Parts: sequence; C-alpha cells; structure tokens
Amino acid sequence: MPSTTSKDLNEAAAYVRSKSKLAPTVGVILGSGLGDVVDAIDIETAIPYGDIPGARASTVMGHQGRLILGHAKGVPVAAMQGRVHFYEGYEMDEVMFLARMLGRLGIKKLVVTNAAGGVNTSYRPAI
Repeated sequence: MPSTTSKDLNEAAAYVRSKSKLAPTVGVILGSGLGDVVDAIDIETAIPYGDIPGARASTVMGHQGRLILGHAKGVPVAAMQGRVHFYEGYEMDEVMFLARMLGRLGIKKLVVTNAAGGVNTSYRPAI
C-alpha cells in the first residue's frame, strides 16, 4: 500500500518549481466538465500529471490530467485540470497527493469542484 511521505511531496513540489517560478496563492481542482475553465487563465506552464514525481494519471473521460500554472485576473493560480479518484482503484494517498502537493507550493486557498448527482428524467422535485 502506498504511503506518501514529506519527501515525496517535497520532490513533487520541487519538480513543479523547476518548470515554473510562479508562486501560486490559490489552488483550483477542476472536476468533470470544468476543464475548460483553464481558458480563463493566462497559462505560464502546463505539466502533465504523469511528469510529476509521485503523481498518478486520471483514467476518467474528460479529466485532462494537467497541472496548470498561471494567472487568473492577476492572481497566481495552480489549477488541477482533472483529478484521480478512489473508485479508479487508487489508494487514498494517491488520490490526495496532488492536492497536498499544492499546499507545498504555497497556496493559501483551495477551490474544489465536482459533478455530483445523477440525471434520471423520471425524477421530480419533492415539494
């Protein structure tokens, strides 16, 4: 069973810093259907998760699997364009790895989005 250590997180953060000198203050984790939000970011660097030591790649359709570093309305941001999930067969350490690594990059705020629920046209509001 994998076990993330401080050394693993530091190594991942150091790799990201080697690709960009941007110091993000806000992190954004973009869930299903929201990957295009990165179009609102002035992108400095895009890093595939597979290039980041210790990170895993998402197998979910629509999750591009990239860490985006740039500015949104002048604010330095790190945006995760998709993520990995426990239901994909990953251990919780692996699921949390990139979010924890964002903390090592220095973010002070984290916004997490997701697509929740289901669509069944026979459902009606309970009033």
